[in-house]
Amino acid sequence: MGSEKKNSPIWVMSSAFEGLSQAEVISKTVDLGAQGVDLCVFRKDGTRQDHVATHLDYDNFGPEQAKILIDQFNMAGLQLSLGAFENMIGGEPDQRIKNQNHLLKLIRIAYLLGGDANNVKVGTFVGYNHTLGNEDFGFEKNLLEYQRVFAPIVAYAESLGVTILYENCPMEGWRPASFSSTYNNLPAVLAARKLMYSLIPSKAHGEIYDPSHDVWQHTDPVEVIRASDIVRIQRIHVKTTRNLHTQARTQWGGMYPMQVVDKELAEKAGVAIPANDWDRHHYEAMLPGFGGSDSMDWRAFVDILNERGFAGPYEIENEARNSKETGNSEATLQGFSAAMGFLAPMLWELAQSGYHYQHRDDLKTPCAQDIPIREIGSLV
Repeated sequence: MGSEKKNSPIWVMSSAFEGLSQAEVISKTVDLGAQGVDLCVFRKDGTRQDHVATHLDYDNFGPEQAKILIDQFNMAGLQLSLGAFENMIGGEPDQRIKNQNHLLKLIRIAYLLGGDANNVKVGTFVGYNHTLGNEDFGFEKNLLEYQRVFAPIVAYAESLGVTILYENCPMEGWRPASFSSTYNNLPAVLAARKLMYSLIPSKAHGEIYDPSHDVWQHTDPVEVIRASDIVRIQRIHVKTTRNLHTQARTQWGGMYPMQVVDKELAEKAGVAIPANDWDRHHYEAMLPGFGGSDSMDWRAFVDILNERGFAGPYEIENEARNSKETGNSEATLQGFSAAMGFLAPMLWELAQSGYHYQHRDDLKTPCAQDIPIREIGSLV
């Protein structure tokens, strides 16, 4: 190895188990040999169709439920975090407010679970406001809208000892393919994240960094880690990309998304058009080590993380076309298992029984006093 292993744990993201109960997710995670779960807690009345997993009763959660949940995870030898990934600064105004209020509920729940003291973070998107984005200086206006919305949210989280983590997915299919842009989530590039931290300097927000999103943008994740504030990076999403060499890439190039034109005209001209809203950047979603090679150097990526002192969880987010997207539960589990086996020699020391995580991280029993649910109107 290029650098010393840090014995980082491997977690699973529960988005792949939307049909399972919380108890079943815990059981599957133990069977896989992982060390934690990032519990997805999407709104039950949300507008997203692609991710709907909700593995926690967010409307009926208090100190007693927190103690029960901590006991369940300690019995299983697992750690946990929370997340719901929605548009927080754009989209329909009524849904935007509901998303912001939902994030505040998750921050309160993380506090009741021990917050940073138990390494319980809250994952989120920022989203993008295209009404502002279509104006001159639209990107900067989105930065300022982010500051307006998130400054009180981050301050609220900080007051409770909780950290918010942004994922860097551009959400390229989040709008119909008839729109020319696929930039739908503000922290999708490193420059944006650096600007965000300058606007809100608090340490109570950081990143879940997913290298797969940079790979299809032709950006080297190793260099992104090298140029990042490593203290901000507190989770790694394990998901990867195989960049495809297709006629569509040749015709449309690698810089811009495929565009929608009249189907008959496209057929007459022999030009490829998107098959769906997500089919615009000529790549295949994969898990490392499952079903072929991808377009990323994972050894170099793990080495630079170790070199820079990252010791947080590697969370397997299974969206692979040959695993979760098959709809086959066994193929989903095979994908998780293969990714764990792929990572193990890079993260864990070799013992008599092979490569295994050499530590158990018990969660502390929370003792936080109950607090009322807050809404965004009371913060801004």
